[in-house]
Amino acid sequence: MLRMQRALKRDIPVLRKFLLSAGAAAIVFGCAVAPEPVAEAPPPVYPPPPEHPRYYYDRTILSSADVVEDTAKDRFRRFATGESIRGRGFDKPFDVEVAGGRIFVSDTVARRVYALDFARRDFYELGTDGMGRLVKPLGLAVDGAGRLYVADGAAKRVVVFNYDGEYVTAVASDEFLERPSSVAVNADGSRIYIVDTGGVSSRDHRIRVFDFSGAHLFDIGTRGGENGEFNLPLSAAVAPNGDLHVLDTGNFRVQVFSPDGAFKFSFGAAGRRPGLFSHPKGISIDREGKVFVTDTAFGNFQIFDSAGRILMFIGDRDERGGPGKFILPAGIDVDESGRIYVVDQFFRKIDVFRPAALPAEAPIGAQAADLQAKE
Repeated sequence: MLRMQRALKRDIPVLRKFLLSAGAAAIVFGCAVAPEPVAEAPPPVYPPPPEHPRYYYDRTILSSADVVEDTAKDRFRRFATGESIRGRGFDKPFDVEVAGGRIFVSDTVARRVYALDFARRDFYELGTDGMGRLVKPLGLAVDGAGRLYVADGAAKRVVVFNYDGEYVTAVASDEFLERPSSVAVNADGSRIYIVDTGGVSSRDHRIRVFDFSGAHLFDIGTRGGENGEFNLPLSAAVAPNGDLHVLDTGNFRVQVFSPDGAFKFSFGAAGRRPGLFSHPKGISIDREGKVFVTDTAFGNFQIFDSAGRILMFIGDRDERGGPGKFILPAGIDVDESGRIYVVDQFFRKIDVFRPAALPAEAPIGAQAADLQAKE
């Protein structure tokens, strides 16, 4: 026993040195193998390298929290309570229209239009009461004075609001419309083109044209597959030269008409290649005359020149979501700076893409002064 105690006393300093060395080694080893922070993936670019970039993914808008200013009081409250940033999100967004620094989004489930004002860092709702109450807001359009036109599929009319969101007037009624889905308007508001989609048993697949006073001017088309005829048209847009572009979904094409309704040409056909369509749903035209068309089957949007020639496409179908990933892309718009805004109904978001030549810090849309100068 005495011999064992002496051996332990002799070995304790050695054991202590071993343990200290082992601990130091563990610390050094742990530092050496600690994982490095994972770098964020760069924003998607279109087309991808090695091609020259033409558009960048800019941002995703999910709720009012993406635009309303986050104050010091808000930040302190979250610090004290542990709550996360919250905002009013979209229930089922359908279309988007951008003007004067504001993004307007129709929501068919919430039965209203949301206005996200990036110029003033504000958020408000349209169509919730009074004469302008909305039942099923679908397609949107804005004229040169900033007035917002909303196609109401259930009330069967187009409701017009001014730049500040106040009710102005209503155009058409169930006497004229069977199944309105969208609206397009020329710059001065003198021609209001209402897309009447019609039904399976109806011949009234057409565009009904009114002036701002509500007077019915003329109609474009009937059901069919010939030039100037439609099969379940869904959307329309007016080009800078005044021509009307109609998304003739059931015929897998875009038809182009003069302001007075004369057929000019069409482009597109059914297919799975770029330049063709499978289930086109939304259309917009930029200030240069390029045409943008969403396709829910492809999960993307295609860009055409003013003659209908395919230029490129942006986006992919992907159930996991993420930047530039879509399942149900619907409404689309292009602001005056060239930014593209795309609604996805499945992910309840708006993805924004900017031209490669546009600085990332460039403001959203045209500014209010631009619209006021046009009044």
